[in-house]
Amino acid sequence: MQTKILLPEEQMPKRWYNILADMPPMDPALHPKTGKPVTPEDLSPIFPMELIRQEVAADRFIDIPEEVREILALWRPSPLFRARRLEKHLKTPAKIFYKWEGVSPAGSHKPNTAVPQAYYNMKAGIERLATETGAGQWGSALAFATQLFGLECTVYMVRSSYAQKPYRKSMMQVWGAECLPSPTDRTNSGRQVLQGDPETPGSLGIAISEAVEDAATHSNTNYSLGSVLNHVCLHQTVIGLEAREQLAMVEEYPDVVIGCVGGGSNFAGISFPFAGDKIKGTKPGTDIVGVEPSACPSLTKGLFAYDYGDVAGLTPLLKMFTLGHDFVPPAIHAGGLRYHGDSPIVSRLVHDGVMRAVSYYQNEVFEAAQTFARTEGLIVAPESAHAVKAAIDMALECRKTGEAKTILFNNSGHGDFDMSSYDAFYQGKLVDYEYPAELIRQSLARLPKVG
Repeated sequence: MQTKILLPEEQMPKRWYNILADMPPMDPALHPKTGKPVTPEDLSPIFPMELIRQEVAADRFIDIPEEVREILALWRPSPLFRARRLEKHLKTPAKIFYKWEGVSPAGSHKPNTAVPQAYYNMKAGIERLATETGAGQWGSALAFATQLFGLECTVYMVRSSYAQKPYRKSMMQVWGAECLPSPTDRTNSGRQVLQGDPETPGSLGIAISEAVEDAATHSNTNYSLGSVLNHVCLHQTVIGLEAREQLAMVEEYPDVVIGCVGGGSNFAGISFPFAGDKIKGTKPGTDIVGVEPSACPSLTKGLFAYDYGDVAGLTPLLKMFTLGHDFVPPAIHAGGLRYHGDSPIVSRLVHDGVMRAVSYYQNEVFEAAQTFARTEGLIVAPESAHAVKAAIDMALECRKTGEAKTILFNNSGHGDFDMSSYDAFYQGKLVDYEYPAELIRQSLARLPKVG
């Protein structure tokens, strides 16, 4: 009876899977000022050329540099677990597997892309990276990665999360990064937001504006993003590639693949290899489910339209599901899922019916996390708990129908620095907030006019 499925280190993926090779052509990213398709030259002030190449690559597989693989081997391949105690507790015929990404030094899936991004910027002669972070998972990961390659790092952390998760800031400082509560008075975009609302909780869109502005105004600095963009999703596919091999070791293939969704990086990582199988017709029946908070329901209530990735309109226009670039979500505890848009690739796959999305309230998500901790032992991040909730719901549905489905979800990170969130849950302070439909309509009405 195998519970932990380990892939030998020598079988760690040597190539990333690029799902764009198996999809219809994507809508191009557009320049925020001209409205014309973005060129490599447009992106070169903030990204190294190799990442720009990966952003538009048509190759099905892209080699992982040996220097990157040597660092990834500190925690990869990550383990795949069979959640037998959870299955028994739920009295379900379903088999529940989860990929455990909390074993990385930063405690989440984020270093899977932070390491290659830091590597390619180092190779390009860049001295400092600027970035944003929501709950602090991404900021921690980039701080870790830049330290390994001798780069400086500046992190703009969403103000509400900066207050809720102080030890994430401490982690970044241990790894030599500067962490600032966003919005700040250091950038024009930050000052503009503070002038309009000095008490704003901040948002990822605001923090992105600050980081992009920082990078664009300093010649030694590039911008680094932990989600949304194609090259980020590409780097995360090591998760799904490993999971597929690990399931094959026990003669399984998932009927359902689940991941939480903010910008889309961990969901893309677990799902893209399986979505590729579905697109190619080898496994057409796989149910691929993205899970988001009801307080920030971009996939379930947003529009599939062109929008900016940030509040100030500094980023290219991306065709994605969006709630509007000036949407400021409430300060829920799943800080990494508080983003107005989504990965263009994930958005397109949801739009085309390859994937689907569901949303949940905070309290039911934390109840699921508690059930998971009391059966499997792991205290997971609030973001990851959304995937746990969906997996439990699927397993309970199998109990009703008698179907013995194989369920796979990405357990994207630990909750060791999120105990204030659990404290709020136990004190009854979590609000089951659903963003008002009228405010969403108002935000969507302010989308940029394209075409």
